Amino acid sequence: MMTLRGLGAVAAVLTVTAGLAGCGSDDPADSGSGQVKGTVTVFAAASLTETFTQLGKDFEAAHPGVKVVYSFGASSALAEQIKQGAPADVFASAAPANMQQVVDAGEVTGQPATFAGNRLEIAVPRGNPGHITGLADFGKTDPKLALCAEQVPCGAAAKRVFEAAGITPQPDTREQDVKAVLTKVTLGEVDAALVYRTDVKAAGSKVEGIDFPESTKAVNTYPIAALAKAPNGSAAAAFVDFITSAQAKQVFTDAGFETP
Repeated sequence: MMTLRGLGAVAAVLTVTAGLAGCGSDDPADSGSGQVKGTVTVFAAASLTETFTQLGKDFEAAHPGVKVVYSFGASSALAEQIKQGAPADVFASAAPANMQQVVDAGEVTGQPATFAGNRLEIAVPRGNPGHITGLADFGKTDPKLALCAEQVPCGAAAKRVFEAAGITPQPDTREQDVKAVLTKVTLGEVDAALVYRTDVKAAGSKVEGIDFPESTKAVNTYPIAALAKAPNGSAAAAFVDFITSAQAKQVFTDAGFETP
């Protein structure tokens, strides 16, 4: 039979244990400890391919046993897949509008966080064989031109800059994401295209970039959020925290993104 003194001792131990557990659950660093495991599936805009691939490796290194799996594509297409029930833990969009569609569908937990910004740049094949000089060339019928489809973020941004410049574009092709547009340039299939500055930088010597002043009229901001039906909620929260960290901010800055 336990004495009153014994009961008091047990109660004291339980109180201390509960207090320690409470402190641990309130510490954001705990999301980066042993609690994070398994696979985290991330749906991300195509323009994030290089940076997120690097950051995924950094995240895995910080969380041994965790595997980051990506699905890169047009933000509009990814948003639609999420609304239709595609299993994913995190969504990173190249524009707030596509994220808002997912929010409105009740598919996001918490508030999306803006982690980067991006603007357009003219990309031309190495040597600029089409002699492109600026945005005005997109209103001509002579050069072969590529743009993103208007329903995807890079296409919507292009539409805004053309409207700001008073130019009616004459594209020969419209592609479903920015990487497909960039491929047209690197293969020499077009004389010029509008892509993000980060894509020009990532392509290295394969393309040349031409800045234009109207790009400031259409800076895309990138939000990220953990999804409400995430199969791995703890890893999703940890990944979002990592993408909004100072370490990740430096990676985005180095890649040519603007950061908040």
